[in-house]
Amino acid sequence: MRVLVVEDEERLAIALRRGLQAEGFAVDIAGDGQDGLELARHGDYDAMILDVMLPRLSGYRVVRQLRAEHKWLPVLMLSAKDGEYDQADGLDCGADDYLTKPFSYVVLLARLRALLRRGTPERPTVLSHGDVELDPALRKVTVAGEEVVLTAREFALLEYLIRRPGEVVSKTELLDHVWDAALETAANAVEVYVGYLRRKIGRERLETVRGAGYRLAVAGA
Repeated sequence: MRVLVVEDEERLAIALRRGLQAEGFAVDIAGDGQDGLELARHGDYDAMILDVMLPRLSGYRVVRQLRAEHKWLPVLMLSAKDGEYDQADGLDCGADDYLTKPFSYVVLLARLRALLRRGTPERPTVLSHGDVELDPALRKVTVAGEEVVLTAREFALLEYLIRRPGEVVSKTELLDHVWDAALETAANAVEVYVGYLRRKIGRERLETVRGAGYRLAVAGA
C-alpha cells in the first residue's frame, strides 16, 4: 500500500513516515500543497494524508482540484482547526475523513485503514429532480442548465431534500440531519435557510407543506 503524506511540519511528516513504514506502508512526503497535488495527480497512491495549512496551496484547494479532475484518491485531512465548520469545510471540499491536531497516532492509523478498506470510491452519481441537478463530488448545482453557487449549509439542505424526491421532510428531520444534532439550533434556522435556497433555485421548486415541512417540486408541474 502506498500513502502520500502532505505536511509542511517536517518533524511530524518524518514521524508519520517512520510509523507508517513500520506498519508496512510505502510512504512519500510532500512539504507543500503544490508538490502534493502534482504527486497525487501522477503517483499511484492508495490514500493521502493531507494537512490543511500548507505553503503554496492549502489542503482545501488541493483536494478540490483533485476532485474537479475526477481523481478519487481517499483523503484523510489533518488540521489544527477543530471547529465544526472547519471540519465541515474539509469534508465539503471532498476529503473522506478529518482528524484534528494534536491526534493519536493509533487513531490516525485506524482511520487510514478504514479508508483503505473502503477502497477508491467511484464518482458519486449526479442527483436530479426536474431541472435541478446536484453533483455531490464536485459540490456543483445547476438549475435549468445554469450553475448556482450555494453555501455549504444550503448545499447540504438541497442534497438532503433531493435524495428524498416527493417526500415531505419536517423541520425536525432537517435539524437532525443537516445541522449538528448535538447543538441547540433554533427551529427558525430551517426557515431562514429554506428562504435562502428558494431565492437561488426558484421559489416554485421548494414547497412548504403547511404543518408538515418542505418538499422539492418540479418547476412548471
